[in-house]
Amino acid sequence: MLIDTHLHLDAAEFDADRAAVLERARATGVGGFVTPTVERAGFARTLALAGMASDVFPALGIHPLYAGRASEADLAALDALLGQGVCVAVGEIGLDHYAPGVDAARQSAFFVAQLELARRHGLPVILHVRRAQDAVLAALRRVRVAGGIAHAFNGSLQQAGAFIALGFRLGFGGAMTFPGARRIRRLAAELPLTAIVLETDAPDMSPAWGLGARNVPENLRRYAETLAGLRGADVTDVISATGANARAALGFQ
Repeated sequence: MLIDTHLHLDAAEFDADRAAVLERARATGVGGFVTPTVERAGFARTLALAGMASDVFPALGIHPLYAGRASEADLAALDALLGQGVCVAVGEIGLDHYAPGVDAARQSAFFVAQLELARRHGLPVILHVRRAQDAVLAALRRVRVAGGIAHAFNGSLQQAGAFIALGFRLGFGGAMTFPGARRIRRLAAELPLTAIVLETDAPDMSPAWGLGARNVPENLRRYAETLAGLRGADVTDVISATGANARAALGFQ
């Protein structure tokens, strides 16, 4: 079964046709939609969306690029909601050393605080790791959590191995559909299939065939075909393996 391990279903880009977007994806074989948040404002909406569909799985967290406007009260609210036992992960959390003008210390403080919440609640995490692989790995070694997914992985083979050793799967999506993305495509081809999950990051990170357009979860089937082509594998095997990897990483059936 195809599982989209990263979809911002609460985004305003889906307000006009959210139900239809999900139905089109289901028609292509997508059987699970993991929906991380980026800030407290999205917590209630994401939980409500998950409550309306059994194949939508919520993850709550504060994205590093939203740490600048987050507060201790937001962390307390997150703690309380995680205690309800309905989330499959804490996310999207992590570090972003690419975007200009961010407060790195504040990012780090919110990241570590959320790792501690994940550990307290026994939950995996969904990681944002942009130009910050080593710093994220260092934090994960200090605050051990129940694994999870490194979203939109774009590190080295050595860094990939370090995440895998800590119990993480690595997310691949639209970036690997671009022929010029040689490092990502090489990783997708060479890493153990047991370490890979598929994701869209919809409505963002459009694939090569939809550059500039809204990304949608129905693209996941073509991502599976891309991954199978890069690996010289049967697409059915890729779908089965990546779906099983997602369920193992996030602990749902």
